[in-house]
Amino acid sequence: MIIYSGTSSSNYVNETINILSKLDSNEIEQLVWHLRALTINAGRLFIVGVGGSAGTASHAVNDFRKICNIQAFCPTDNASELTARINDEGWSTAYAEWLRGSRMQSGDLLLVLSVGGGDEMNAVSVPLVNAIQYAKLQGAAVIGIVGRDGGFTKKKADACLVIPPLYSDRVTPHTEGITSVVLHAIVSDSRLKQNGTKWETLMAELAKAKDDTPERSTVVIG
Repeated sequence: MIIYSGTSSSNYVNETINILSKLDSNEIEQLVWHLRALTINAGRLFIVGVGGSAGTASHAVNDFRKICNIQAFCPTDNASELTARINDEGWSTAYAEWLRGSRMQSGDLLLVLSVGGGDEMNAVSVPLVNAIQYAKLQGAAVIGIVGRDGGFTKKKADACLVIPPLYSDRVTPHTEGITSVVLHAIVSDSRLKQNGTKWETLMAELAKAKDDTPERSTVVIG
């Protein structure tokens, strides 16, 4: 459904619909494949992002753990450790050192969420660049959901979905918003999903209880 209106909010919705229609389904399938392989091999999932993507990473950790039974972690969920590493060792290496402290190894998986994918030359999202390099050194696979041209993540990842930057003045909000849509699609995939979500499970239980309740017979006395 396309919303036909001249308002900024309706234009934004129409832009979102257009971008969603142009996502590369093959790349999404590759992301699911790597996550499925992770579950089969009992590996761990490490999710990194900065800014708004750090919040999305934390949300994704919850969903992968609760819905998919995947051991998932992100550095921004432990403010004490993260800020200690930034203070003592520097921001650029904070995520890589967190991965080192987590004993990342072959069989684990790094998921990068980013609007630009990281750019070491221009000093943008350098912690992501160093985290990717560290993961590769450990023999871990790297996947990403990013925007713009994909940046360093696209160059180095084993699988990477690039959200098309169709609207140059709104690349950041569209990338961050659609990243959440894609992540929810992934955790809802039947090959990964292990547990139901609360409201859907509750409504199914209520519907079943209603179906199992015997109908009352009406007795007519003449």
